[in-house]
Amino acid sequence: MSTDQQQLFIKGSIASGQGKVLEENIITTFIRKGFTPVMWSEWNKDNSKYGEELLLKNVPFKNLYGHDGYTEFLLLSKRYNTEIRIECKWQQSSGSVDEKFPYLYLNCIEAMPEKHVVIVIDGGGARDGAIKWLKNAAEKGLYRREENKDKKIDVVTLSEFIQWTNLRFR
Repeated sequence: MSTDQQQLFIKGSIASGQGKVLEENIITTFIRKGFTPVMWSEWNKDNSKYGEELLLKNVPFKNLYGHDGYTEFLLLSKRYNTEIRIECKWQQSSGSVDEKFPYLYLNCIEAMPEKHVVIVIDGGGARDGAIKWLKNAAEKGLYRREENKDKKIDVVTLSEFIQWTNLRFR
């Protein structure tokens, strides 16, 4: 493995590890709110053995290309009458994650079936304008067709997400 390949591998490993830290923060936040984290694959086999306040992990959907895609979480709550898909993106240093924001956004509006999607983006490494573009697209409902005009997409940092959960899930 060349030095350049080693550096890319190390960068990828760090990014993956930091992304897990973001996910762990979200899991901890919902555990404290009384939600039970469960792998979607386990819940899907027999959802009768789980409660009604769930944070499902590794949740599938068919992406824009018709392939299998997965998001980190799906929040299901009978108490709060809600179903929210949660997508996590961590970018601590420059890279290509922010170049994928348009694809992520189009998947949110076209391919993810839930009416509410929250995208948690943090790390401080996104290029100038990338997060601004994504927030603007979500707020203005850019590229939405009539049948998905009512879909709500929130783009937040981790601290904004925690504040949102503290207000919404008391």
